[in-house]
Amino acid sequence: MKADRLITDCHVATMMPPSGVAGAAYGAIEDAAILIADGRIVWVGARADLPAHEAARIDRLEGRWVTPGLIDCHTHLVFGGDRSGEFEQRLNGATYEEIARAGGGIVSSMTATRAASEDDLYASAFSRLEGLKATGVTTVEIKSGYGLDHDAELKMLRVARRIGREAGVRVRTSYLGLHAVPPEHRAERSAYVDLAIDEILPAAHAEGLVDAVDAYCEPIAFSDAEVARLFEKARALGLPVKLHADQLSDGGGAALAARYGALSADHIEHSSEAGVRAMGEAGVVAVLLPGAYLMLRETTPPPIEALRRHGVAMAVATDCNPGTSPVASMTAALTLACVQFRLTPEEALAGATRHAAQALGLADEIGTLAAGKAADLAVWEITRLAELCYWLGKPILHARYIEGASD
Repeated sequence: MKADRLITDCHVATMMPPSGVAGAAYGAIEDAAILIADGRIVWVGARADLPAHEAARIDRLEGRWVTPGLIDCHTHLVFGGDRSGEFEQRLNGATYEEIARAGGGIVSSMTATRAASEDDLYASAFSRLEGLKATGVTTVEIKSGYGLDHDAELKMLRVARRIGREAGVRVRTSYLGLHAVPPEHRAERSAYVDLAIDEILPAAHAEGLVDAVDAYCEPIAFSDAEVARLFEKARALGLPVKLHADQLSDGGGAALAARYGALSADHIEHSSEAGVRAMGEAGVVAVLLPGAYLMLRETTPPPIEALRRHGVAMAVATDCNPGTSPVASMTAALTLACVQFRLTPEEALAGATRHAAQALGLADEIGTLAAGKAADLAVWEITRLAELCYWLGKPILHARYIEGASD
């Protein structure tokens, strides 16, 4: 067997699903080795079973742990401006509504995003991306939704594509035109919905900028009927869908996501048992966003026991955004998911690897370590895998590999 690289003297968490009662936790293999050729894993297993091979390069990891590269499957990484001042205002007693009436909130980010050049948006997003990469992220999903007009939405998506080409991560894009109604359309809401669905989405798709279509389904955002129209258009264009669902109330978002076979339903703090059951039957991934839960000081957690009961895969993401989740650390998201939502460390890590890949439609490519998968890896300075969810702020990443090439 010929290989470009042999990774050896390490322990490996393959994150493959358990097979049988005796399946090892984390799909762990101690004293392991990995062979890589042409950017893909060609063999992984116990070092004692390593087949005869010729490797152009050998990386000896001195007993470190290797996992799949982490996948941040829900971010708003590209945006203009900064809302730390609003954070300070809220802590000094101002309400979100007061800030919004004064031109803050999503409108503030929209105004700054529209005014920023593509180079400016790239530079600011890159600075946030560095935090994600430093915590083991090799794949990131990036949404539009702060432009809210034709030119600015496409500008955001072009920047996201550029990040995927130049910034050392794999990128999937989501069109989030139904994020909020821009101020210029408040008196004619239906006109904006028409614009977002019938003009902006087809234009972005024609330019090759869209991997999936997302929407914010809440009484303060968009109705299930409006979202259904968007999803019908996405279906006509051959695009998968996902949904910001049931974050602030049970508006039936989980069931809507299930009805359209969505890749994921995200947030879902208020989803009903019936909605969770529908997700399980449709194979919709639940994306848990503990950073937003923390920053909004929410008190109703996602229905974790119901998700377990109905066999719903649970992903974990940062929701990195300027307003409700200024989180740029994937390991911090794992810690918060364990502490706030009571996930086990193994559930949390599966949520940032195997299930996050499923939430992006990439389960055949990334998220587990197996022959044929892309060689996207993270190498950690830890002795137990639970440390990935235990340390809050400690640098524990040793190296990342993207398609077999290390940083």
